[in-house]
Amino acid sequence: MKAAIVTQAGQAPVFGDFETPVASPGKQLIRVTASAISHVTRGRASGKHYSASGALPLIPGVDGTGLTEDGQRVYFLMPEHPYGAMAEHCLVDAKRLLRLPDGLADETAAAMVIPAMSSWAALAERAQMRAGETVWINGATGASGRLAIQVAKHLGAKKVIATARNTGAFDDLRRLGADVTIALTQDRETMAQAFQHEFAQGVDIVLDYLWGTSAETLIVAAAKASPDGLPVRFVQIGAISGADIALPAAALRSTALQLMGSGIGSVPMPRLFKAIQGVLAAAPAAGFEIATRVVPLAEVGRVWADDDSASRIVLRP
Repeated sequence: MKAAIVTQAGQAPVFGDFETPVASPGKQLIRVTASAISHVTRGRASGKHYSASGALPLIPGVDGTGLTEDGQRVYFLMPEHPYGAMAEHCLVDAKRLLRLPDGLADETAAAMVIPAMSSWAALAERAQMRAGETVWINGATGASGRLAIQVAKHLGAKKVIATARNTGAFDDLRRLGADVTIALTQDRETMAQAFQHEFAQGVDIVLDYLWGTSAETLIVAAAKASPDGLPVRFVQIGAISGADIALPAAALRSTALQLMGSGIGSVPMPRLFKAIQGVLAAAPAAGFEIATRVVPLAEVGRVWADDDSASRIVLRP
């Protein structure tokens, strides 16, 4: 079969021939219709993601859409190594298949599920969000952040605060449901004052896709300005702005701040799967939006490094 193949860590996959997988008890052969290039897919293919096995060669792609041998449209997650989603066929544990709802296109589902699941799992599983709460999205102009706004509103957020560097996208963030937008391009003191103003009014949950300086500023602002006893649940999801921060000890003593992460490992796979089920069930009626660029699988090497964070590249065999 034709596939994208990684033979060396850190190198883009090449389009070529790979042995076609064979169905076995409990493992179904899926004819792939679409798969997206995501941060986790790139990270696992390079061996840098914490969940990567490092075994090569492999076909990248942690999820996608396709057809079972009896013609059922499905979304699939975590194909059996080394058969990733970026191929004509892959092998998937039957427990990691979900039927695609009518009205949800294959390309949209392939692009949307991983980024939407990141916020759904963080809110529903880690933060235990309740309707009527205020949610802060740090890093809101990327594909995951834009979906996080929509997911938070769908799950009943009373107010959504969006922070990001790309101020040109703020009108669109408000259209998607953000009630407040704050630029991360301000000097740190001005930014801290804006953060403290919002925390003083009460913020229940922060979803952080950035880490780095903005996360440091958020944590300190929460400690200084949150009403006494209000537990701010700070959920770390991505680290685009840096892998480390300086965390003042006083920030943890002076407020009911709860720091946690959300991802593969911190949320057990059955619970991540439950979050995916929620995303797929809600998407058609909720009208979740994600920008996509559909590219033939044969061009994977050309587009592998493209990194427009506001959209997803979707590969079609």
